[in-house]
Amino acid sequence: MQAAVVTDVGKVEMQEIERPMIREDEVLIQVANAGVCGSDLHLFHGTHAFRKPPAVLGHEIAGKIVEIGSKVTKYKVGDRVTVEPQVGCGECELCRQGHINLCGKKKVPGTPLWLGTFVEYFPAPEQTLYKLEDRVSYEVGTLIEPLAVAVHALEMVREPEKNCLVILGSGTIGLLLLAAAKAYGYKKIICTDTMAFNREMALKLGAAAVFDPIHEDVREQVMRLTDGKGADLALIAAGAPNIVDQAAACVKKTGEVGIVAMITKDIPVYTYNFVFNELRLFGSMTYETKDFAKAAALVNNGLPIEEYITQVLPFAKTQEALDILSKKKEDVIKVLVKM
Repeated sequence: MQAAVVTDVGKVEMQEIERPMIREDEVLIQVANAGVCGSDLHLFHGTHAFRKPPAVLGHEIAGKIVEIGSKVTKYKVGDRVTVEPQVGCGECELCRQGHINLCGKKKVPGTPLWLGTFVEYFPAPEQTLYKLEDRVSYEVGTLIEPLAVAVHALEMVREPEKNCLVILGSGTIGLLLLAAAKAYGYKKIICTDTMAFNREMALKLGAAAVFDPIHEDVREQVMRLTDGKGADLALIAAGAPNIVDQAAACVKKTGEVGIVAMITKDIPVYTYNFVFNELRLFGSMTYETKDFAKAAALVNNGLPIEEYITQVLPFAKTQEALDILSKKKEDVIKVLVKM
């Protein structure tokens, strides 16, 4: 079968590899679509923390089951599914508490323990599967994984008020935070982004207001729209050097700031605002299984996220798909590859 393999920094090759043999508790999925994620770009650029070339791309997937193991009981051949792409060790304290996203021994795609999803056929344990309703396209089903990232961030919030949310960064995750926050009942959602297309998409998808953080005073605008009180919550989905301070300046006293973006460079933070205003700062790492289940339920119940998909390329053009997202060669939110 064909697989898209990152063979070196900035280089993807289509290679012929063996079709996987499944274990008794696994299924084999004929992949319909796989999504290009920011972590795939890290692999592509050679900056990923643990995935290094050569490696098969991908962890976002939707497809059809074509084979089941002897101990699989909940699924059958022909079922349309997506996959939660992580399996915890099941033994550590974090796994026992449900935090498999933080398990140091978890298995994820694109590593020696589990094939990446940019393949024609993908093996997955039964415990990681979620059915797609017939009305959910494979394309939309592929978005359940990044939507789960947004769900997890919102599930971590302690602040009970939902009057106003500020989302700093309106790329794929920022806009999916917008979709999830609307479903969670946030009344006024304000988005920022430096790119005009992303701001336009945020407005189109339901933001109450959008601002360019380079040319507009985001704090001033948020205060104007909240009668000087500030937002209940700010979620960071971009990595500008001043973004934590900007978020802290936008929220009310006792408000919350959540960091969803993987910011790997040191950035300055003015901690006085957090102390003086008793703000809570938290990080949000991917998702737990319960978050993935909630994301799947949102999509299966009709959450409208079709417009988030801006490009669908054929499997053979995987390199181009990564280039589009990496170099922003065209207006882009979410890029999928169709097998």
